[in-house]
Amino acid sequence: MSFGRLMEVYQFFWMFESHAQQRLAWQDAEEMRIARVRAEAQASAQAQAMLDANPSGSLGHARLNDENELIRSGLL
Repeated sequence: MSFGRLMEVYQFFWMFESHAQQRLAWQDAEEMRIARVRAEAQASAQAQAMLDANPSGSLGHARLNDENELIRSGLL
């Protein structure tokens, strides 16, 4: 068997392997799209739950060890 023929056989089998790897990459991409949609839905639901729990819209303004709030609440 000549070297050229051997290379043709190798390339033929490598084609099948590369197609299999491409299918795996497409499957991974599909799973990632599904995971992203689920994560976005979960984040949206969590944000809505936070707004339902605190409808004033003042989320994100709390501070740790705020002396004025601690004094006002009677903890200091």
